[in-house]
Amino acid sequence: MSVEHSTIERDDGVIDVLHDPATGLKCEFLRTGAEMLSLQLHEQRFLHRDGDIRPAKSGWNNHATVMGYYLHRILNGKSQYRGQPIEGGTHSFLRHIRFENPEISTDSLTYRIDPGGYSKTDYPLMVGFAITYRFTHDGRVEVSFEFQNEEEVEAHVSFGLHPGFAVSSLESMSLLLPAGHYRRHLAPGNFLSGETRDIEIAAPGFPFDPADLPGSFILEFVDNTHRIVSLTDRETARRVEIDFAECPYITIWSDGGLFVCVEPCWGLPDAHDQRPFEKKAGIQTIPAKSSLTKSFTIHPMLA
Repeated sequence: MSVEHSTIERDDGVIDVLHDPATGLKCEFLRTGAEMLSLQLHEQRFLHRDGDIRPAKSGWNNHATVMGYYLHRILNGKSQYRGQPIEGGTHSFLRHIRFENPEISTDSLTYRIDPGGYSKTDYPLMVGFAITYRFTHDGRVEVSFEFQNEEEVEAHVSFGLHPGFAVSSLESMSLLLPAGHYRRHLAPGNFLSGETRDIEIAAPGFPFDPADLPGSFILEFVDNTHRIVSLTDRETARRVEIDFAECPYITIWSDGGLFVCVEPCWGLPDAHDQRPFEKKAGIQTIPAKSSLTKSFTIHPMLA
């Protein structure tokens, strides 16, 4: 496998490029936020505003936001972690970090931040973070998250990716959740109400009204033999399959624009009845002096 690496220097940011001529897969990554800026297969573009780094004139401004050390939102931008304050906006601070040169291997890029790279109000404990984007031999992008806990006590994090996949319209898209048992976590105003609804899907499909997507569908995998979610745009024949095998939650969202976000999430948003950070619903635990590594894959195809 021969993956090419290159760099694009621009006034508004540095972009790292991975390209596999054998499979036709190409990705661009913006060092600010370690965000996937472009996902291409044989020059067909799959992401919302794919490759466009300029601010959007309206609507959602991003492409595939990296979320962590928490995801979605904390109530009023503030929380308490073991009595210490955490403050921040949507999806935490990683999206604003200017990462240094990535570590490059034969088929991947890794962006890394040490505990000294953020403030105590960003996150009070000494926990390092790395995200790796790796090309597989069969044309998939594997995304791996790693947290390294340097503390003598357990640490708590939530994290994920927020990719928006381009569609010609919400009517032209076909989103298929695999059969199984799900639990929907209701979040009016983007915060959990504590109310849940169990849902059985007998055959792959999407048992919701796409017109309700601005409200977000936050689903927990409860009993699912397979966890591959597919999104197809019938007009362009673009198709992506996302493998959630290691992932407990999926968030599906659109603001009504020409994209649908299909988000792997290790955690949930804050609740209207806020709990301490370490007791948040869905929070992930890292043992003392240990690490936590999780991954998922994106497989772009031309259907």
